[in-house]
Amino acid sequence: MYSNLQSKLPAVGSSIFSQMSQLAAEQQAINLSQGFPDFGCDPFLLQQLAAYSQQGLNQYAPMAGVLVLRQQIAALIARCYRQQLCPEQQITVTSGATEALFCAIQALVRPGDEVIVFDPAYDSYAPAVQLAGGSTVHLALKAPDFQVDWQQVADSITDKTRLIIVNSPHNPSSQVFTADDWQQLQHLVCQHGLYCLSDEVYEHMVFDHRPQLSALCFPDLAARSLVVSSFGKTFHVTGWKLGYCVAPAPLMAEFRKVHQYVTFSSFTPAQYAVATMLQQHPEQVSGLAAFYQHKRDYFASQLSHSRLQLLPAQGTYFQLADYSAISDLSDVEFCRRLTIDHKIAAIPLSVFYQAPPAQRLIRFCFAKDESTLRQAAEVLCQL
Repeated sequence: MYSNLQSKLPAVGSSIFSQMSQLAAEQQAINLSQGFPDFGCDPFLLQQLAAYSQQGLNQYAPMAGVLVLRQQIAALIARCYRQQLCPEQQITVTSGATEALFCAIQALVRPGDEVIVFDPAYDSYAPAVQLAGGSTVHLALKAPDFQVDWQQVADSITDKTRLIIVNSPHNPSSQVFTADDWQQLQHLVCQHGLYCLSDEVYEHMVFDHRPQLSALCFPDLAARSLVVSSFGKTFHVTGWKLGYCVAPAPLMAEFRKVHQYVTFSSFTPAQYAVATMLQQHPEQVSGLAAFYQHKRDYFASQLSHSRLQLLPAQGTYFQLADYSAISDLSDVEFCRRLTIDHKIAAIPLSVFYQAPPAQRLIRFCFAKDESTLRQAAEVLCQL
């Protein structure tokens, strides 16, 4: 019946996040795999959502997002990065960061183009590039510091290279770009006339007094970049699927051409609620780094007597751990046995690579209540 059906993504199945969350649910395991909190958001945000919905703001929002939210995003960027943006022409609200990433890639990548990505990489990049007719060039980052070798990047640029995708703070390694990293990227992008897609969904989770930097802080890079962020991550409401993209007006015009035919507009009352939250409670953003650094440190302290070796975590809400002292199993099989036998779900790092290196690393999400982290650590310390 379907003999003439040819998949555009023949190598793609259900994501590892879906697989591990489903296995965790089946096994009634503590889910430290998929990156979502097990605690609620600020009650004020829910009150605002209900209030705006009850006021009747439940129909389509403007394609680019409600103006008051775009104005508050511009104000947030001015506070964080001292950059002045035009809410009307440079900011678009999207249905989550993943939609923004997809639209940005479709807007920029043409058939035959090459896109440089850094492994371990978030799993949505490569399929979006493939659907645009491009191909990904994967550069592997090495544990434990996962630093970019910028000479390797320079050597990988060809006349087909169109785009470099970066992610800082980085999922899954939890590493953060330095000012030198951003400047090296800026140099290569400008020297070769490339574009940059900067995935900054964890931008407000930078630890240990490191500077919070963005592609927006570097003017020549910003002029050739689309920057993506996420309110779902920032306000603990991943299910609202609300993100945004920032870009110079000419790039944003191309982005919006795609966005209007993907989702057109996003969750209307949530846009108003987030705008009010940003305006009346900016401390919810400015205090996020300290909030998650405390959870990182608590989780690490609870695991101090385990045989897991924790890697440095500079940002995000993820913690990598080397389990070599516990098992010789592959990371995929180790995570499967950990979920089934010990009721703790984690993510194997190898799934983030095109060509996984020989290492035994797994990723935990510590965006959880302390009781959840303590309960999980008690089990992990017994391995």
